[in-house]
Amino acid sequence: MKNYEIPVITIDGPGGVGKGTLSRQLATHLGWHFLDSGALYRVLALAAKNHSVSADNHSALAVLAQHLDVVFEENPSRIMLEGQNITQALRTEECGMSASIIAAIPAVREALLVRQRAFLQLPGLIADGRDMGTVIFPTAPLKIYLEATPEIRAKRRQMQLKEQGIDVSLEGLLAEINQRDIRDKSRSIAPLKPANDAIIIDTSHLPIIDVFERVLAEAEKRGLCAPVAG
Repeated sequence: MKNYEIPVITIDGPGGVGKGTLSRQLATHLGWHFLDSGALYRVLALAAKNHSVSADNHSALAVLAQHLDVVFEENPSRIMLEGQNITQALRTEECGMSASIIAAIPAVREALLVRQRAFLQLPGLIADGRDMGTVIFPTAPLKIYLEATPEIRAKRRQMQLKEQGIDVSLEGLLAEINQRDIRDKSRSIAPLKPANDAIIIDTSHLPIIDVFERVLAEAEKRGLCAPVAG
């Protein structure tokens, strides 16, 4: 079977809108593969730090991206970089900001494009990111774009960090979110934006179960999965 015949659902949007939660729920429910594209950029940011490669050394970052020794393990779910478990290290605010900076580098995005498309395997793929529907899988039969107000997203992130025992100010998180949004939306290559044929869902005041059911219904409508017997 050719790649374009393998079903893929793209879930794009900025951080804090529920992309990860929705994508994992869909992948689990459908029994499909899952691509967390943002994790790849975070892995690269951490690898660059470990190897003392600065963010302005674009050629070295591209080479590092092409040869990332990273493994995404399941059961238990963890991410291994050069044999080390970096799952928790990837979720820091510092790593996220560094990932956003290097994600704006064209050579880096080009280097990771093939690696991301390689996740497309049977029986299907849920692709979570910022350019999944516009660049990585532009012919995907179902494209979803999630959005929410920066204030709501900052509160969600603050709650996540508190659960991890990390106390951060809401004002600081909001400033970081706004800064990252500007960078992601204004970069010259693969800017953050909905695909022309994407379904846009505002999750500001919408329970994730409602978002899940709507996306699943859209997938069933397009024949990507069998309707749940009820």
